[in-house]
Amino acid sequence: MVSRSYSNLLELAAGETPASPSIGRMSRRIPRIMTVAGIISEVDDETSGSVSSDLSSSSVQRDRIIIVANQLPIRAQRRPEGRGWIFSWDDNSLLLQLKDGLGNDEIEVFYVGCLKEDVHPCEQDEVSQILLETFKCVPTFVPPDLYTRFYHGFCKQQLWPLFHYMLPLSPDLGGRFNRPLWQAYVSVNKIFADRIMEVINPEDDFVWIHDYHLMVLPTFLRKRFNRVKLGFFLHSPFPSSEIYKTLPIREELLRAMLNSDLIGFHTFDYARHFLSCCSRMLGLTYESKRGYIGLEYYGRLVSIKILPVGIHMGQLQSVLSLAETETKVGELIKQYRDQGRTMLLGVDDMDIFKGITLKLLAMEQLLLQNPECQGRVVLVQIANPARGRGKDVKEIQEETDMTVKRINEKFGRPGYNPVVLIDEPLKFYERVAYYVVAECCLVTAVRDGMNLIPYEYIISRQGNKRLDKVLGLEPLAPKKSMLVVSEFIGCSPSLSGAIRVNPWNIDAVAEAMDCAIEMAPAEKQLRHEKHYRYVSTHDVGYWAHSFLQDLERTCKDHSRRRCWGIGFGLSFRVVALDPNFRKLAMEHIVSSYKKTSTRAILLDYDGTLMPQNSIDKSPSSKAVNILNSLCRDQSNVVFLVSARRRNTLDDWFHACEKLGIAAEHGYFLRPKRDAEWETCIPVVDTSWKQIAEPVMKLYTETTDGSTIEDRETALVWSYEDADPDFGSCQAKELLDHLESVLANEPVSVKSGQNLVEVKPQGVSKGLVAKRLLSIMEDRGMSPDFVLCVGDDRSDEDMFEEITSSMAGAPEAEVFACTVGRKPSKARYYLDDTVDIVRMLHGLASVSDQRVPA
Repeated sequence: MVSRSYSNLLELAAGETPASPSIGRMSRRIPRIMTVAGIISEVDDETSGSVSSDLSSSSVQRDRIIIVANQLPIRAQRRPEGRGWIFSWDDNSLLLQLKDGLGNDEIEVFYVGCLKEDVHPCEQDEVSQILLETFKCVPTFVPPDLYTRFYHGFCKQQLWPLFHYMLPLSPDLGGRFNRPLWQAYVSVNKIFADRIMEVINPEDDFVWIHDYHLMVLPTFLRKRFNRVKLGFFLHSPFPSSEIYKTLPIREELLRAMLNSDLIGFHTFDYARHFLSCCSRMLGLTYESKRGYIGLEYYGRLVSIKILPVGIHMGQLQSVLSLAETETKVGELIKQYRDQGRTMLLGVDDMDIFKGITLKLLAMEQLLLQNPECQGRVVLVQIANPARGRGKDVKEIQEETDMTVKRINEKFGRPGYNPVVLIDEPLKFYERVAYYVVAECCLVTAVRDGMNLIPYEYIISRQGNKRLDKVLGLEPLAPKKSMLVVSEFIGCSPSLSGAIRVNPWNIDAVAEAMDCAIEMAPAEKQLRHEKHYRYVSTHDVGYWAHSFLQDLERTCKDHSRRRCWGIGFGLSFRVVALDPNFRKLAMEHIVSSYKKTSTRAILLDYDGTLMPQNSIDKSPSSKAVNILNSLCRDQSNVVFLVSARRRNTLDDWFHACEKLGIAAEHGYFLRPKRDAEWETCIPVVDTSWKQIAEPVMKLYTETTDGSTIEDRETALVWSYEDADPDFGSCQAKELLDHLESVLANEPVSVKSGQNLVEVKPQGVSKGLVAKRLLSIMEDRGMSPDFVLCVGDDRSDEDMFEEITSSMAGAPEAEVFACTVGRKPSKARYYLDDTVDIVRMLHGLASVSDQRVPA
């Protein structure tokens, strides 16, 4: 395949997209995607021009969801004779449990992902067909060397350590950023996108992508189908901005995630860190509406979902009912409880973040500080095989073995070892049996995305009648369990009855272990009941239903939005706007300008004629000349409507003799330079400043980079130069504080772009527009051309006023134009201040041709 690199995105941004072929619903064989190794460019596909969202979709009886993850929930085993394969469901896969939780009759589920076994290229077509027809699975075949660079390289050596707060300060501490590994990561995500393209009905299907392996996949899908219904759930932690911003491709990953409609996290901390990164690195702000957190991103609302995943209750309860489980429980009781031993249990993967060694050191400390525990307390540590591989895994295995050996040599005696290390794979029923017998479960990971071990332990301790009999419990006897969990794992906030610990504090963990052992049975029962109520009602089905419900809610307006793609490479994003909202064409407004004879022009200043990020805010000579050209035209009435002080505006625009100025949001107004200043409302008492100013000073002193501007009729607290997160937080507090202390004053408190403002009630830019149109009407100069341009919330009042006021004059040309593509009451937009000045210069040129020199 010949790479076209970024050319397709240029076509896309220009709207030059060929007609898309109709995509059938799984009615054909799925061809092999790629059978040779290679690196694909970041945006490289032959069909990427087909971004049309107007594809014809087949009628469906049920909703359909395509679940995409690194691995399919399938076990693959080659037949003994070496020809062909045997496939079966992997019951331990979260993706399969998710499907069971949804229910077979409610939604049709397809899977896209890799197999755990390598399939030879000559077998891939046959395997694809078998998995599709039998399991509704679409395998993604990635060449082994490319997959190694993708998974064991970029995912496990770079993303995974960083997301678990390990900075690559040296080559030994996490992998240094490696550009070829990043290219392999992008390439594999591209292969996944190609595979999804073969089975998706973009107007109907929901796509749910899982975890950090596929973080750039949303961009490839959004690039092809602007209105694809796309959810993404991150199962790992999301680090704080201080950690995340060290990643060289930090913006690419953020923008790729933002191409989803719904982004899910296990905890509020992870979501908060993501939102902070979006604020600090992309300048985006978020807000909560009726309990839903959302980000406005180029006209699209990206929703944030915070809900920890649950376990599959049915599967775990069925394992508890197995005869094998019952037998194993009996064996463990004889081995431990009948010998007077109290079992503490740890179940962890063998990796550097699970804190196994810290747990062992805490056990050693427990035995040192509590000699009565020696010979009585046993820690059984089940160490599952590591998912990654490398030097760090080998080191943690060696350290664990050495620590276990030392503790057993120090405190062991004939027939008793205080630590039992099980480092071989256990069957699920065997692990469940250990849960049933253990008096306390210890999860002391130093960083973990979710960790469902505590949930499994709680349900296992609830048991059933047959297990109660084996345990020697009375029928309907209350159950009890104890949990010691790390503060740094995703399930910790959900388990309020657990003893939370800092795993690095060995003494505190040892004390927690002792507390768990010695706690009164009644207290253990209450904690267990509280946990059981939560875990049993927040299972994997609840999680999946809730996520898909929010995804459907977020995507409900897709069909009525006008969408198109802009940007290159992984900076690609989709602009989604109201069908009536469009870019202001130069030829359109110039043509209308020429044809009309009475014109009203209202212009904002900051962010409209002057970029917001400019340090020198005074107007350029070019801007002054353009305004003078417009004002000299006898057909025009031009007003500059600004929030700034009248003295400042008078100094800046003194050369504009016929320019009308409305200062401080229109409180002060004059029709031309030599006229007297008027007030749009009766003169107000500003004694309220004595109340508001001390409050603002308090927040200024505690918020570095913030300032107060004292205007004649208003006070403005600006945090433009402050930390964006802290400034935003302080602004919300200040807003509430001011509204409280000024509740009985004739003022309104408003928040704006990086500011909080207190101004007299009734003052708005909309009042200026209304007054200007009224004056022109009284003078018999009903405008047949109205241009109103602004960039922020305060300008929305002008847009609303001129739209409603001119509704009775359908023959008039009305141009309400905002700066930037964003939700607005304006009908038109221009991209930035450069476009605004260019447009005004074009109108001024028309006026100059009419006015004699």
